[in-house]
Amino acid sequence: MKAKERDVSLKRKPFKKVMSQIYTDRQLYIMLIPFLLFYALFVYKPMWGLQVAFKDYNIFKGMSGSEWVDFKNFQAVFGNPYFFRILRNTLLISFYSLVFSFPMPIILALLLNEVRNKKFKGTIQTFTYLPYFISAVVVCGMVTSFLSPSTGIVNIILDKLGFDKVYFLSKPQYFRTIFILQAIWQNTGYSSIVYIAALGGIDMELYDAAKVDGCGRWKQMLHVTLPGLLPTIVTLFIINVGNVLNVNYEKIILLYQPATYETADVINSYVYRLGIEQSNYGVSTAMGLFNSAVGFVLVYIANKMSNKINGTGLW
Repeated sequence: MKAKERDVSLKRKPFKKVMSQIYTDRQLYIMLIPFLLFYALFVYKPMWGLQVAFKDYNIFKGMSGSEWVDFKNFQAVFGNPYFFRILRNTLLISFYSLVFSFPMPIILALLLNEVRNKKFKGTIQTFTYLPYFISAVVVCGMVTSFLSPSTGIVNIILDKLGFDKVYFLSKPQYFRTIFILQAIWQNTGYSSIVYIAALGGIDMELYDAAKVDGCGRWKQMLHVTLPGLLPTIVTLFIINVGNVLNVNYEKIILLYQPATYETADVINSYVYRLGIEQSNYGVSTAMGLFNSAVGFVLVYIANKMSNKINGTGLW
């Protein structure tokens, strides 16, 4: 009996220790409650609705009253004549974003790190941060105004230079370039905050040691700054890879038109048209579920590759 009591007391000690630690940090856990509630109510609870992807959903019959159709909605997704077009557009826009948009905050952070004049540095940071806080509707309105074929400043300049005016937003070949450029303009400054914070965590003694070894500013950046940023870059890159199929469809919906569907229509914008405009909830949910599944697989693969190549990953 004494041996059993001893085992029970040994098991209780870790539990008491954990509870004691929780009580000690109770204020932090109380602050965590709103975030847990947010994810429970707005992230995990809506996952119950994924069963719509396997049903012939009817808003009048409700979730429980709608009939199960197995994988017919997924057959409709993959058999859709526009499926490969929207998949191609989504992948291309995401690829261009990774190639052109993703490095821009890193470059801006590195440039700002080399600025010694605090007032000039603060001014640049302010001007680059501000576009992020402009709503998507206003940004797309500005793009539409600037590219207007009659009164847009871009076409006015082209006309003054002797070129023909172009209605850019009606030309499929220009849409991806316009979308990527406005994304770079709006997001670069704000996205650089993470990298600037990471730069502040690099040990200054490493720079002093590099100077002693004869490294100039350029070599210090290559051998000290970039390696110090690498874990942050890898983490954000993996997150971006996971969002490859989640293109910012709000701006696409605000900018595209039937004439540019060929290069502008992506998975999320097509889901919006199916679900909201055509009330085809089952197929739109199936396409959204496919989108999320592919994103999960991409994150897993990118994380595995990152761990093997440089030993850094999300887990």
